[in-house]
Amino acid sequence: MAKWLERIKEPRDIRGLPIDQLKEIAGEIRDEILRVTATNGGHLASSLGVVELTLALHYVFDTPRDRIVWDVGHQAYAHKLLTGRAGRFHTIRKEGGLSGFLRRSESPYDAYGAGHASTSMSAALGMAIARDRKGEDYKVVSVTGDGAMSGGICYEALNNAGMLKTDLLMILNDNEMSISPNVGALAHYFNRIITTHFYNEKRRGAIEFIKRLPAGQRFLNLTNRVEESVKGLIVPGILFEELGVRYLGPVDGHNLEDLIPILRKVHGFSGPILLHVITVKGKGRDYAEADPVTFHSPPLHFNAESGEAPATEPGPPTFTEVFAESLTAEARADGRIVALTAAMLEGTGLTRFQEEFPDRTYDVGIAEEHAVIQAAGMACEGLRPWVCIYSSFMQRAIDPILHDVALQKLPVAFALDRSGIVGADGPTHHGVFDLTYLRMIPDMVVMAPMDGAELRDMIHTAAHYDAGPIAVRFPRGKTAAGDNLTSPPRRLPIGRGQVLIEGEDVCLVGIGTMAAHALEAARLLEAGGIRVGVINARFAKPLDRDLILRAACRYSCLITVEDNAVAGGFGAAVLELLAIGDARAPAGDARSMAAPGESRDEPRVITLGIPDQFVEHGSPASLYHQCGLSAEAIAARVRRELTASARIHAARVHVLARDEDSPAASEG
Repeated sequence: MAKWLERIKEPRDIRGLPIDQLKEIAGEIRDEILRVTATNGGHLASSLGVVELTLALHYVFDTPRDRIVWDVGHQAYAHKLLTGRAGRFHTIRKEGGLSGFLRRSESPYDAYGAGHASTSMSAALGMAIARDRKGEDYKVVSVTGDGAMSGGICYEALNNAGMLKTDLLMILNDNEMSISPNVGALAHYFNRIITTHFYNEKRRGAIEFIKRLPAGQRFLNLTNRVEESVKGLIVPGILFEELGVRYLGPVDGHNLEDLIPILRKVHGFSGPILLHVITVKGKGRDYAEADPVTFHSPPLHFNAESGEAPATEPGPPTFTEVFAESLTAEARADGRIVALTAAMLEGTGLTRFQEEFPDRTYDVGIAEEHAVIQAAGMACEGLRPWVCIYSSFMQRAIDPILHDVALQKLPVAFALDRSGIVGADGPTHHGVFDLTYLRMIPDMVVMAPMDGAELRDMIHTAAHYDAGPIAVRFPRGKTAAGDNLTSPPRRLPIGRGQVLIEGEDVCLVGIGTMAAHALEAARLLEAGGIRVGVINARFAKPLDRDLILRAACRYSCLITVEDNAVAGGFGAAVLELLAIGDARAPAGDARSMAAPGESRDEPRVITLGIPDQFVEHGSPASLYHQCGLSAEAIAARVRRELTASARIHAARVHVLARDEDSPAASEG
């Protein structure tokens, strides 16, 4: 580690240093972020872009007494290095190490935890209100990336802050980027502000000159009314001024000579203030500045000096790539298909769709609720919209899915990328709640593919489903090498699962890629002489009622396996079915599934899934094993269940034998 970062244990260690030394620290911070990100992965360009801003904030404000609330958190690596975590920074995103985002439990300098965008202004306003009610006087600052300004929550906060007039500094970190390039009228508005920043300077100079003239102040008072009627045409920041928020800027976010004085000035201002700071995403490395999309979250082990990605051997495509190719193929056959996303064109693979259908691709910015409601309107008029959003971000749109889509039975398809355990991004990004929040919605069809081939089938199925909303959730990462991705996709019967293996005593019922884990567990068990059944459920809703009830009749134990929260998930759906249905007399010829002459009791049901807690960050393989969802862990659970069942059976035999040998039995 370089000389300055070794000395900095807390922000007060930089206060009072001359600007030249702060610039040296900025260089060391960039070098350290690059070095660690190249090894650990993470969010590079965003953090490189706010190094000077972070230094200036901790230089001027008395943190942690003064609160700094960062939006998203992936722009906070420099913040971590300046707040006592430089010695552990090499552990970021690694299991047991620092989080890649803000966490209140990690440091008192992390005033608010966040992994999703557009929350900082609301949280900071809440802190400012609490400060006022307690009669305290610390400062509250929010740092919001301009990509987050495409999210409506920001404007709800601005509207409320302008009404309350409480002291609050809101910094707009304007780098023209979120994950994808910013889109929409607001992005153009910010760009226009940058190009018209001369107005503030000219206006200030003119006002000072007029004030020095005889009757100058009276003249200014008279002209204010005229100015109000026309200034909206040219004044930067008029949107914020009209909301009751004082607008200042723009200011160069990489010029410490400008940043520190202006932050000192606004430190003493009252009321809500928005400071517009211009930064460059990826600042300090030409390759990151030139390609901030790639270097938002670059590949592991890239060359920190050149930016070159490591050589990769050809392998199977990712689930995201299979989805993108499949949806593009469906769109060729059906001109009604359109695709929507929320500032994640690259992440959801829709750049492939956009290349072929640019006029049928809609990136709405960080506005998940709007994306779903817009899709509902499209569906009302005969289009077939696909809403393509990460599983953990789709959580923000639950009400529109329920109220605007499902209630009207509109044929909107939902593609939930990054479902299940996603790894180093941690609890804010694990997609482990989607089966639960989608399953509760009436008329919603919920699918999860076991492999890449089945994902193609499900995209094809959803593209031809007209009866209402339908969702397919799939994981991050590569498909299996043996997946058949060349045969034409099939249309799956809605609500029908698949028996993969017939077994004895125990049946594993998996959903999504957990069916593949269950299949591998069965192979491990078979090597030890244990034969278990395996079912690929395919649908979390509607369940394949007959298949599950027949399995309940045949097997003494069902073990459901899902990479979703156990609470309200797929296993809960199976339990609900067995509680309502008669497992001993299901529809069809279920009794023939039992062995001849054997009468089955109701089966024991074990639900394996994500425990009722937030899962930390780490490698997916390690986290799945910790949650009992690796093939090895599933096999071990089956062995324990069979051992326990054998003991219970032996105990019953012993009791029966003892009763038969008792005097009372002889007298009978």
